[in-house]
Amino acid sequence: MVNSDDKPTVVPTRWIGPIRISGNVLNDEVEVPLATYESPLWPSVGRGAKISRLCENGISATLLDERMTRSILLEADDAAAALAAVRLLQTGFDELNEIVTAQSRFARLIDIHHQIAGNLLFVRFEFTSGDASGHNMTTLAADALTAHITSTVPGVRYGSISGNYCTDKKATAVNGILGRGKNVVAELLIPREVVEQRLHTTAQKMVDLNVRKNLIGTLLAGGIRSANAHYANMLLALYLATGQDAANIVEGSQGITHVENRDGDLYFSATLPNLIVGTVGNGKGLDFVEENLTRLGCREEREPGANSRRLAAIIAATVLCGELSLLAAQTNPGELMAAHLRFERTTEQQGAQP
Repeated sequence: MVNSDDKPTVVPTRWIGPIRISGNVLNDEVEVPLATYESPLWPSVGRGAKISRLCENGISATLLDERMTRSILLEADDAAAALAAVRLLQTGFDELNEIVTAQSRFARLIDIHHQIAGNLLFVRFEFTSGDASGHNMTTLAADALTAHITSTVPGVRYGSISGNYCTDKKATAVNGILGRGKNVVAELLIPREVVEQRLHTTAQKMVDLNVRKNLIGTLLAGGIRSANAHYANMLLALYLATGQDAANIVEGSQGITHVENRDGDLYFSATLPNLIVGTVGNGKGLDFVEENLTRLGCREEREPGANSRRLAAIIAATVLCGELSLLAAQTNPGELMAAHLRFERTTEQQGAQP
C-alpha cells in the first residue's frame, strides 16, 4: 500500500564515459550511469574512462564463470546419515536437475557442494539463471529439491531453505573461492606516457601502493578474500542505476586489484568473482531502469544470459576505472582530499542534477 505522503527517493545520477571495452563478452564503447551521493566518483571514474580510450583495445573484460547459489540446511540422524545423503545426491544429479528444470525454463543445476557439522548437512546448490540475477529462481528450485530430498533420502529432515553456506549478502571465503554470480576479470595496459601525463604517477608507485595498501593493509585489517580500495563505490552506483539488489555489493565488493610495472607501462586489473546482476526480474521494470539498461545495450534480442553477461562486463570495467583513478590519486599527497573538497562542496552549493 502506498501512503499519500510517500515520495520517491531521488539519487543524483550522471552518465560517465564512454569506456572502451573489449573481451569475450563485448567489444564496444559504453557510457555508464552512476547513481551516487559521492559526487567525486563521477570525475574519478571519468578519468579512468578517458584512460581506457587512450589504450589499445581499451579495458579487456573476461567473463570466467557464472553461477547463482542457494544452500539448504538439513538435519540428519548423525554424521554417517548425512554422508550417506551426500552420496545419494551425487549419484542422482541428473534426477535433481530434472526437478530444477521443471521449476523454471532458465534454471539449470550445474554443481553441488556440501559441508557436514555434527549431524547438520549444508548443501550448496549452484545454478545458471539466464538473464536474471537468480535470487528467486534458485530459491524456488531449492525448495523443490529440499522437498524431494526429505521425502526420498532416509535419515534427513528439513532444517532451513537457507543455511548461510550460499552465501547471500555476507562477506565470506566460500564465495570468493567458488564464486557467486558472474566472475569477471577486467584488465588494462597503460603506456608509460599516459600514466605520467594523465594519472600524474608512475607504474612503480602504483605497484608499491597496491602492495602496501590493498594487500598488506587489508591483511592487517582482517579482510576476507578481498584486496581493493573501493570496489563498493562503483558497484553501488551502477546497481542503483540498473535496478539491482544493492545489498549484493557486500559480496560483490570482494575482489582483488593486481598491478604490475612492465618496463614503465602499467598493467592494472580488477578481479570480481561475485557480481550478482541481472537484466530481468524484480526492479527491472521501472521506467528509469528500462531506459538505463536500453542505453547500456542490455535490452537486445540475444541468447538467454547474454544481456546479463554484457552488464557484468560493463560493471567490471567501470570498477577498474574508479579503482585506477583512486589509487593514482593516493600516490600523491593531498590529491584525494582536494578532489573531495572541490567536487563535494560544489555539489552541496549548486545541487547535483538527477
